[in-house]
Amino acid sequence: MQIHLTKDQEDWLQAQVSAGRFSSLEEALAEAIDSLRAEDEALAWAKPLVDEGLAELNRGVSIPSEEVFASLEALLRKEG
Repeated sequence: MQIHLTKDQEDWLQAQVSAGRFSSLEEALAEAIDSLRAEDEALAWAKPLVDEGLAELNRGVSIPSEEVFASLEALLRKEG
């Protein structure tokens, strides 16, 4: 497989290797991919909630932003 990076991306990765953070460009890219995968997995719990919210919006179900912010402010005052 061939991967094409911008000059800026390649320079940054090479600087990380030169600084000793990674032993090779391949290791740096592998860690970047692992980091993205971990981020996706960490946010997986939110996907059903987002999908539900989007479905509600598509059905015309919504709460005015002023009401949402007022509720949040009241909750913060209560907890503070």
